[in-house]
Amino acid sequence: MDAKTLLFFTFSAVLLFAAVRVITARNPVHAVLYLVLAFFSAACLWMLLRAEFLSIALVLVYVGAVMVLFLFVVMMLDINVDRLRQGFWKSLPLATGVAAVIVLQLWLVLSQGDWQAMREPGPGIVGANNIEQLGLLTYSEYVYPLQIAGCLLLVAIVSAIALTLRKRKDSKYQSPADQVRVRRDERVRLVTMASDAEARQDRGGVPAATKEETLGSGTK
Repeated sequence: MDAKTLLFFTFSAVLLFAAVRVITARNPVHAVLYLVLAFFSAACLWMLLRAEFLSIALVLVYVGAVMVLFLFVVMMLDINVDRLRQGFWKSLPLATGVAAVIVLQLWLVLSQGDWQAMREPGPGIVGANNIEQLGLLTYSEYVYPLQIAGCLLLVAIVSAIALTLRKRKDSKYQSPADQVRVRRDERVRLVTMASDAEARQDRGGVPAATKEETLGSGTK
């Protein structure tokens, strides 16, 4: 057994353990942390398969953004864990059956001769840079689908925020229509304020210079 095979079995065992602990952990924060460990193990497996871009994307997107968001949400919300785990054992037989079907499908696919033949690199693939080839395809043939997907995600994010804060009384928002209709005179208002000495005279006080002269004449 070479080092690559040993690392593959090690990361696979850690991935399976972390996946099981995500479901069986009693604390939601611990479940999220185990899911982060599962993503790291999967990224290491992608790295062993020479899919560097997928490995880095898995760490940056899921671990660096999605899972951090999940962790903050779980820590901020007051979740009743006991209520969530009430129907766990009732759903266990169905979940086990679904997991068995998925494992059977994976075994049927991976046991085919065509899939095993893909282990050997084809002509022109040996020594190729995966990231370079993926970048060329992304920004040449698939540049328009990529931009469309980015616009759809941006619209989805803005729509989700707008729908969430639409009926909240404590939310602050701006009206672009009112901002466009505003006039120049309404943007800035000049206010004339009296100086400190004038303000004290209006209140019936004595200015500072008068106080000094009074104290000086009293000492004489």
